[in-house]
Amino acid sequence: MIEYSTSIEGLAASELEGFFVGWPTRPTPELHLRLLHGSEHVVVARDTESGRVVGFVTSVGDGAVSAYIPLLEVLPESQGRGIGTELVRRLLERLEDRYMVDLCCDEDLVAFYERFGMSRGIGMAVRNRGALTS
Repeated sequence: MIEYSTSIEGLAASELEGFFVGWPTRPTPELHLRLLHGSEHVVVARDTESGRVVGFVTSVGDGAVSAYIPLLEVLPESQGRGIGTELVRRLLERLEDRYMVDLCCDEDLVAFYERFGMSRGIGMAVRNRGALTS
């Protein structure tokens, strides 16, 4: 069974192992915890049997008009169970009063996000891969 929480109180870096699979440079669990604390909204999924954090989604924004969803991650061994869908659903519920909620994703994820009523847009990005090493 999966338990979802919008609180990260008491969450330790050691509980955030195994995320960011496929990234050329992975954030450390300590940096992962910092990014969760720096987010406007967070939804965390925890497997109640093992107690392990198996997924999370974050948003950052101005608190009034706009929000951006930078990260949705589900551990590989927990994918295919609807966890990502539920994380996004819960986050969008928290952001329902915003004029705009944006995200950028790879082509293979477009259909996933379209299920939530999102539509394609044009995005620009900078990736400073060296920033994750410090």
